[in-house]
Amino acid sequence: MTVAAKDVMSLRQKTGLGMMDCKEALIATDGDMTAAEEWIRQKRKGKMDKRTERTTGEGRIGIHIDGDRAVIVEIKTETDFTAKNDDFVAMVDSVCDLAMGQSTGDVSATDDIQKLIDDVRIKTGENANYSRGEKLEGGTYGSYIHHDGKRACLIQVDGDVGDDVLKGICQHIVFYNPAAIGPEDVSAETVEQIRAKGLAEAKESGKNEEIASKIAEGKVRKYLEENTLMKQKYVLDETQTIEDIMPSDRKITRFIRYTLGE
Repeated sequence: MTVAAKDVMSLRQKTGLGMMDCKEALIATDGDMTAAEEWIRQKRKGKMDKRTERTTGEGRIGIHIDGDRAVIVEIKTETDFTAKNDDFVAMVDSVCDLAMGQSTGDVSATDDIQKLIDDVRIKTGENANYSRGEKLEGGTYGSYIHHDGKRACLIQVDGDVGDDVLKGICQHIVFYNPAAIGPEDVSAETVEQIRAKGLAEAKESGKNEEIASKIAEGKVRKYLEENTLMKQKYVLDETQTIEDIMPSDRKITRFIRYTLGE
């Protein structure tokens, strides 16, 4: 059959594939544009499925907030060039939209999410895959995504807090990677390990029991100050701690920090 050039061009604009591939698809489907898109997708997907062993060391993190719901997802691909491509960025945003419809907790790669990723795989010729994601509900949210899309933080608080404050705290979390929100959130086992190590080191250096005990407690205090979010010096103003910039009647209930591939 004869295929109109305008139809070939239209299909090319939709799929991003070559003119000959689009012409072949239209001929195979008797000029049906919708059927031709699916024909291309199935044919190209079969080829791409053979490339799933190729390393996906690049990618992008996405965050969406909608009222008292929020999601964070990570999608990986082979090259930084593709990860920065407008189509890839738009796909990550669309995955976030779909993730909003899932239940609280881990976000799974549904058929609809996988189709979005497959479409980018087909168009770019690169392997891409869904890596991870999580959905939260309740409270108020803030977020920060680093300019390269490879580091991000989503924070949940129990009341209204200014957007600038929450964004700043998210930037801090991305930079410092705290182990917990507050000292009370650090496990007793971790605290005891630090105390025991400090006590042993002090005794080995010849300190008596009383002095060694004080040194050990000092090491515990230093660990909590350096590794818990609320006690850390604020990355944007080290004269203050995170505890200082958070309203006293508000509480951080959760934060999720993603670094691509970690």
